[in-house]
Amino acid sequence: MSEYRIGYGEDIHRLGKGDHLTLCGVVIPFSKQAIAHSDGDCPFHAVADALLGALALGDIGDFFPPSDPTTKGIDSSLIVKKAVALISEKGYRVVNVDMTIILEEPRLSPYKKEMRENLARALGIDVGGVSVKAGTNEKLDAIGKGEAIKAVAIVLVEK
Repeated sequence: MSEYRIGYGEDIHRLGKGDHLTLCGVVIPFSKQAIAHSDGDCPFHAVADALLGALALGDIGDFFPPSDPTTKGIDSSLIVKKAVALISEKGYRVVNVDMTIILEEPRLSPYKKEMRENLARALGIDVGGVSVKAGTNEKLDAIGKGEAIKAVAIVLVEK
């Protein structure tokens, strides 16, 4: 009999001057970038936290603390792969992920297919098990003013 667990994760980053955003490993030309210790890939961080949360393993800060200089600028796909490895050690595998990226701009529709493919690859699952949605905050709060980006993710894992 299978055992299922659900995990929820979210991540938010301030946006500052830059020339690109990295979302699910896709480099998107933009006049701002995420301010972060890592590469600032907010969606990957939300997914990693969801995976860790599904098995009560902590959060990405426990494994990749911002105080660790060796993880400065780290490719966030490695964070997701580490979370997958940790749940695999416990006998679990990823079934699916549903994620929403919230920001006012740029429009993400041209990039969603590649984001899904990159996330599926990092998770080791078929792209059919990966949903990436995008939305705005209707000009409300820091996200709506273009000062931040947020991602939320829900994952289902199975033993």
